[in-house]
Amino acid sequence: MTTQELRRQVIQVYKELLYLGREYPLGYDYFRTKLHGAFAAKMNITDPKEIEEGIKRAEFVKKEVEALYFLKKYRTLKQRYQTR
Repeated sequence: MTTQELRRQVIQVYKELLYLGREYPLGYDYFRTKLHGAFAAKMNITDPKEIEEGIKRAEFVKKEVEALYFLKKYRTLKQRYQTR
């Protein structure tokens, strides 16, 4: 992949994670600070293979956050509609 394609992918996954962070249990500010720190720590990577590995890790984190939200929603619905 070219550098521009990798750059586009990194920016895209960053924006997607920021969007998901709006509903994070500890708050958006906490999530945004941690996300920015994680991306800033990897800012100086220039090897395309390492960048692709970072993108894969970010995609994994994105899926984990989505799973957390689905679980939270499921538990809330179950609690509301559970027969007692």
